[in-house]
Amino acid sequence: IGFAGQLAFSGRWLVQWMVSERRSSSSVPASFWWMSLIGGAMMFAYFVWRNDVVGVLGQTSGVVIYARNIRLIAK
Repeated sequence: IGFAGQLAFSGRWLVQWMVSERRSSSSVPASFWWMSLIGGAMMFAYFVWRNDVVGVLGQTSGVVIYARNIRLIAK
C-alpha cells in the first residue's frame, strides 16, 4: 500500500507536466488532484498500519486539501 500510494502521489507531477506541455501553459488538471487524493489516502493508510504518528499527521492535511480541490472543481 505504501509503495502504490507513493507511486500515485509521485506520478501526479508527470501528469501535470504532460498536460502543461500539451497546452503550452502551466495547468493543473483534475487528474492531478485525484492522484494526490488517492496517493495521499493510501500513504495515510500505510502510516496508520505502521503506527507512524508523524506520517499520519503529515498526510492528514494534504488529503483534506486534495478533497477540497476536487469538490471545488466539481462545482
